[in-house]
Amino acid sequence: MLNFLKGIVIGLGAVSPGLSGSILLVIFGLYAKTVDAISSIFKTFKKSVLYLMPLGFGINSYQMQTRFVFLGLILGSVPLFYKEVKKKGFSNKYYICIAATFILGLLVFNFNKNLFPEIVNPSIWQSLLLGVAVAASYVVPGIDSAAILSAFGLYNLWVNSLASLNFAVLIPAAVGVIIGVVVVSVVINFLIKKFYTLTFSLIFGLFLSVIPRVLNESCRLALNVDSSVSIILMVVAFVLSLIFSNLESKKSRN
Repeated sequence: MLNFLKGIVIGLGAVSPGLSGSILLVIFGLYAKTVDAISSIFKTFKKSVLYLMPLGFGINSYQMQTRFVFLGLILGSVPLFYKEVKKKGFSNKYYICIAATFILGLLVFNFNKNLFPEIVNPSIWQSLLLGVAVAASYVVPGIDSAAILSAFGLYNLWVNSLASLNFAVLIPAAVGVIIGVVVVSVVINFLIKKFYTLTFSLIFGLFLSVIPRVLNESCRLALNVDSSVSIILMVVAFVLSLIFSNLESKKSRN
């Protein structure tokens, strides 16, 4: 039930532009477990499915308040994530890795224009690529799906295909999503197990770079009830995130 409730929040993050469901997996201390379950689903099918099902089943017009809540949750999780990065040995060289992916994330996901021409009439291979890109954006923390799809000229294609139920695009894209989720999870799981500190340092940099994207044009503060409620919710979410992070940290030690 707890994982089901966490899955609801993760689902909200996955469908909110500027946010990332995988970031929320990190906040809830479920990221490594989830990529391991996905990557080993064919080896330990029953165990993986029993773990993933509650999360999967857990997947608003108060956008400003919702975004401030997520901002509080994310800021409150930074200390725990930093501890996670340093858990298995850490040296000053890893700060360079964090800074590099932080700057790269800012450039690509916050200040980019389309890096590639927009795709309108995709081939089957481009539709498969669309699915893989969607999968990668959901599996790798810190990568916003709207940002990465826009960078590759795929965002409007994805949104329009969903809105019009264009199965000529959606069917190969769905195949690409399945392939992408499994392949990217296997790769991430391998990297976590073999290069733990380096992998989490790079992910932490991406994690930090996505924070500015949480708030958008709907989040302009003013002297009104909406702004006051938003700030209060952010503070409450920040405190709850700190408390929850400490609980997760104690549970992991136990």
